[in-house]
Amino acid sequence: MQSVSALHWTELTAAALFGLAVLHTFSTKYFEHLAHTRTAHAGLWHLLGEVEVVFGFWAFVLLVFLAAAGGWKAASGYLDDSRFVEPMFVFVIMVVCASRPVMQFVSGLVRASGMLVPLPAATSRYFLGLSLVPLLGSFVTEPAAMTIAALTLRSTIFSGNASRALKYATLGVLFVNVSIGGTLTHFAAPPVLMVAAKWGWDSAFVFSAFGWKAAIAVLVNASLVTFLFRRELAAKARGDEDRPELRVPAPLVFVHLVILAGIIASSHDREVFMGLFLLFLGLSEAYKRHHDRLMLREGLMVGFFLAGLVVLGGQQKWRLQTVLSGLDESTLFYGAAALTAITDNAALTYLGSLVEGVSDQFKYALVAGAVAGGGLTVIANAPNPAGFAILKDSFDERSISPLWLLVAALPPTLVAIFCFRGLNRATLEFFDIDAWLQWLRSLDPAFLFLLILPLPVAAAGL
Repeated sequence: MQSVSALHWTELTAAALFGLAVLHTFSTKYFEHLAHTRTAHAGLWHLLGEVEVVFGFWAFVLLVFLAAAGGWKAASGYLDDSRFVEPMFVFVIMVVCASRPVMQFVSGLVRASGMLVPLPAATSRYFLGLSLVPLLGSFVTEPAAMTIAALTLRSTIFSGNASRALKYATLGVLFVNVSIGGTLTHFAAPPVLMVAAKWGWDSAFVFSAFGWKAAIAVLVNASLVTFLFRRELAAKARGDEDRPELRVPAPLVFVHLVILAGIIASSHDREVFMGLFLLFLGLSEAYKRHHDRLMLREGLMVGFFLAGLVVLGGQQKWRLQTVLSGLDESTLFYGAAALTAITDNAALTYLGSLVEGVSDQFKYALVAGAVAGGGLTVIANAPNPAGFAILKDSFDERSISPLWLLVAALPPTLVAIFCFRGLNRATLEFFDIDAWLQWLRSLDPAFLFLLILPLPVAAAGL
């Protein structure tokens, strides 16, 4: 075991600060409670109770330590070497996707898709918000899917008097489904993107290894939570009245979609997507009547959170690489799912990709575990803070309990774990049509009639 004296004091301090930041994340509910009970210093307690502030605050403490220990050049040099493209991109995509023109297009898409779902309109929108939209994250990126899904659910579920159980169950399924829903392609999910180029993964491989399993898990999770809360969803639908919608002209919607597509295509080129974002801001100013308030504050807070995670997480390489390189394939999968709860899953897979000479089983276990555990906490997956910021005002004291989020996310996480671990290529034999036809031909006609008879009876009962 490596002795403490052999470790750099900077890394030890950074590890301690990272641990304090994680503990602070799970304590924000307490600070928000203090803000409502100890009003003399309510501002301070509100600041410490903002989840989006936590990692930025402790990152600032780390920078102060680096400046005191090695001078300002050491601190500024560390910042210069850090990569802040992802926080900037999440900020931009969150603001653009939350705009009225983009949301009008997505709402229309969800409404049209809802006509194909044999459920009441409000219930089908809820189901599609937890299934279709997260799967679209494989094409529009996970941060965009999280923003769109959270806004869709906020207007349909979280805006009313939904029960606490429904809110947390919905949030847990949303976070898990967005984390795994981006694995149909190789460029949308941050933990997949971090390793795809180095390991030579393309979209075809990612879909065959992860995508179809993720799609099954997403549909199962969305179906289960919709079924469990079907009565409350139906009652809420009867109590809600349709609100008049201010329509945005189709040409303006089209221009915004083109800008959004350009931002997504240039997600790794900050100069390009920031330029497109400035164009978007100009359009929103020129056509104010077709825009609601832009989510600039919420986007900046989420960007601050992710930037703090980058600063603190950059000093954890020595610890995580040592842990990952010493695990076997099965332990790695479950270890990655657990570590993701306290470490951004993209950072986890990136550090795992630095371990040389690993097997294909190692690669699969690392990425599958990382995406499966991406909904357990707000820091587990980069898009989670965006959903957190959009939905937190709907909870008591404007705060989401990290503990209850963890509890709510565990069941859908277990479904994802089963799909990634329990399903394999042999499972596809279940869907082998030729094998099923051959089996049916071997059955006695009388038995076949008895087998089919209950189906119309059950359909009539539904």
